[in-house]
Amino acid sequence: MRADRYIEASELGLDLYRGVAELPLVSPHGHIDVRLFADPAARLDPPGRLFVTTDHYVVRMLYSQGIALERAGLGAGGADDRAVWQLLADNVHLFALTPTGLWLRETLATVFGIEERLEPSNAAAIYARIEEQLSTPAFAPHALLDRFRVECLSTTDSAGSSLAEHQLLADAQPGFRIRPTFRPDAVVALDAAGWRTALSELESAADREVDDYTTFVEALAERRGAFKALGATATDHAATSADTTRLAEGEAAALFALALAGVVSPADARRFEAHMLNEFARMSIDDGLVMQLHVGSLRDHNRPLAERFGRDIGADIPVATDWTRGLRPLLEAYGNDPGFAVVLFTLDESTYSRELAPLAGHYPAVLLGCPWWFHDSPAGIDRFLDRVTETAGLYNLAGFVDDARALTALPARHDLWRRRCAGWLAGKVAAGFLEEEEAHRLARELAYGLVRRAYRLEA
Repeated sequence: MRADRYIEASELGLDLYRGVAELPLVSPHGHIDVRLFADPAARLDPPGRLFVTTDHYVVRMLYSQGIALERAGLGAGGADDRAVWQLLADNVHLFALTPTGLWLRETLATVFGIEERLEPSNAAAIYARIEEQLSTPAFAPHALLDRFRVECLSTTDSAGSSLAEHQLLADAQPGFRIRPTFRPDAVVALDAAGWRTALSELESAADREVDDYTTFVEALAERRGAFKALGATATDHAATSADTTRLAEGEAAALFALALAGVVSPADARRFEAHMLNEFARMSIDDGLVMQLHVGSLRDHNRPLAERFGRDIGADIPVATDWTRGLRPLLEAYGNDPGFAVVLFTLDESTYSRELAPLAGHYPAVLLGCPWWFHDSPAGIDRFLDRVTETAGLYNLAGFVDDARALTALPARHDLWRRRCAGWLAGKVAAGFLEEEEAHRLARELAYGLVRRAYRLEA
């Protein structure tokens, strides 16, 4: 593979990349299951499940071509893993010029040492090579963490999680290399089908009955403390809208009571979610956890498919986001507090320069998250940097998070970010906007420094 790939044939860009290529990986937001690290017997999934069934980028593309999801291994009973892998090989051409195709090629080459292009004719042979490696001690989860130079990895855990696996890891390995992240979405979506179950899990974890709004808020604050005790430095919140309008305490309590009675309306549920975003910001002032907001995704747009196969199968669709008005209640209350930090992620690229960069360029609390979901791509990285830096600068960015669901995906995600940032910075030097020395310093910040400070990992 070309040494200067994704850097666009720039000698300076390649030099900048080489200066950061071996830095540790910091992964403060992702969706890798903590049980993979807590169970000594745990191993990675077989190739078909690892590269296809659990990867919603792959699944959505296959489905867009009319391929039944059952063939990708979804649904009751699953599918033969070799057949799932063959399905990928038969359709690998679909991923040309997509970041998914790039990540597949990079992961095969850099993680598994397989540089041949995956094709229908060699699928079985490549499957066998991957499967053989996955069974070796070198591919045990903790061995891969060491090989990939992972300094820190955060999982995403529900508010009602017992955190038992994180406790096991903390007892066995000081230093919190694996950290939890507090994600309370399931308990604040009052009209969701699984809300009652999520509330019961919160009650169990908090060891108290939650029968009113006051107790609900107290239980959430207690759980945040439990997360922090096990190394958490951040919370994560996903919402369709950026609305953070705060309700009067009595009104919030009344809406929670309606939910307990099973009669809350969707409109009132959305008002409660907006209120709780504001309330969680207040809690962050108290406990110091960094608040992440992933806003602008209409989750499970294809509801019939979600009902058949479950959530998170690639049917999340972006919506327009009004950050300026939506965040104003939250930022007027807490955005000037030096103890508060909020990292903003968007799927609405039109807001990069119009709203997000001006917000981050003013409020001390606001940091901009890297390109997310559909925009985590070479061109997406360029668009992001082009549109935010003139107003926000680079030091109001939160660095890179990989949002990965598979441990083997980490190197490719981080390497692409580092390569593209190096190429982008080299272009700025060539155009006279930067000196080389400054470009080297900024390349390191984008690869490593910014994310450690943004997520308060330096201590």
